[in-house]
Amino acid sequence: MRIHIRNGRLIDPASNTDKPLDLFIAAGRIVGVGGTAPAAWGDGGANSVLDASGCIVCPGLVDLAARLREPGFEYRATLESEMAAAAAGGVTRLACPPDTDPVLDEPGLVEMLTHRARLPEFAHVHPVGALTTQLEGKALTEMTELSEAGCVAFGQANHAIVDTQVLLRAMMYAATFDFPVWLQAQDPFLAKKGVAHDGEVAARLGLAGIPVAAETIALATILHLARETGARVHVTRISSAAGVDMIVAARAAGIAVTCDVAIHHLHLCEMDIGFFDANARLDPPLRSMRDRDALRAGLALGAINALCSDHTPVDDDGKQMPFEEAEVGATGLELLLPLTLKWAQEMKLPLVTALARVTSDPARILGVKAGSLAVGAAADICVFDPMAKFQVSRRNLKSQGKNTPFLGSEFPGRVRYTLIDGHLAFDGTLG
Repeated sequence: MRIHIRNGRLIDPASNTDKPLDLFIAAGRIVGVGGTAPAAWGDGGANSVLDASGCIVCPGLVDLAARLREPGFEYRATLESEMAAAAAGGVTRLACPPDTDPVLDEPGLVEMLTHRARLPEFAHVHPVGALTTQLEGKALTEMTELSEAGCVAFGQANHAIVDTQVLLRAMMYAATFDFPVWLQAQDPFLAKKGVAHDGEVAARLGLAGIPVAAETIALATILHLARETGARVHVTRISSAAGVDMIVAARAAGIAVTCDVAIHHLHLCEMDIGFFDANARLDPPLRSMRDRDALRAGLALGAINALCSDHTPVDDDGKQMPFEEAEVGATGLELLLPLTLKWAQEMKLPLVTALARVTSDPARILGVKAGSLAVGAAADICVFDPMAKFQVSRRNLKSQGKNTPFLGSEFPGRVRYTLIDGHLAFDGTLG
């Protein structure tokens, strides 16, 4: 299949490119950038021409945290519904956490998931394997076998390892084979029964709080063990200014650590809980305005390496509950691009910098060849209109989960086309 994407503004953060250039695709690969049709096309012309006038052509988005809800939680979402959401959001690669049912702690489960996700219109799926059996924080999983089955990293999702000796052994083992370890920094005892940031809003609403210390104390342990073991550690969904400062200091001390932030924490704070809006019940919780602003600045400066959707579809019954009883999480796959653009606009950042945080930078953390529009790269491409508005509504969201605190909002950036390995997975011009 030969595809010609013409008249677009090509932005490739991996090569710091931002200029009007055509793109030529053949056999699922990029075979030409700019100029005329490449020799690889032979005597034939394009089978398909995609007009990108007024649009930006960039690498497909790479999401470091997207729950697909299979296996085990099909009543919340299905693989088909969430892959449709990914394509509609311009996401062509995603990492899925191990907290499925059953947990991703057996090679067969990993192989089953990746096999089911091999349809042409589906984003590339990179499972994060469980660090401990059943995520119980006791016995280590067979990481080598899980890696051979397709896992790109190992983590605990939202489940903490209480026994520090177990965490030490897990990181030592991972370091031996250079397996990345992905951990959320949250002390389970300080966070116990908490449902919101421990601040003014939680106090006023009578909600049990989770202090910033829950993050910083857990993070201190993770960083100390990373230095002790030499493990490659990625801290998922950092939520506080103090946490960002600790990451920066750790890097300056030579510790190999990266981190990401969830898109919701970039735009919302504790005030957005409003009057017990269950859609704003997240893990980690939305923190203070100061924390939110520090996260925005940290991502812009590169102290935070990547931006993720933390996509967590929840069924209506799970959200139509009192705030403290509601399921945690929000849908995010289709909001990753527009909320990235909104952040870039508000921070006055060049698009090549902003798009790096959702393309080449997370691809580097995943350790995969993606997030690039270079000749020879896989044709995973997002074409979007930066001026068109995306209305967040239950009707417009492809995800089965309609749970988002942004319902009713309108943001810049509508995906026109998504290509995965040169296959047109989403065509937004069809209405």
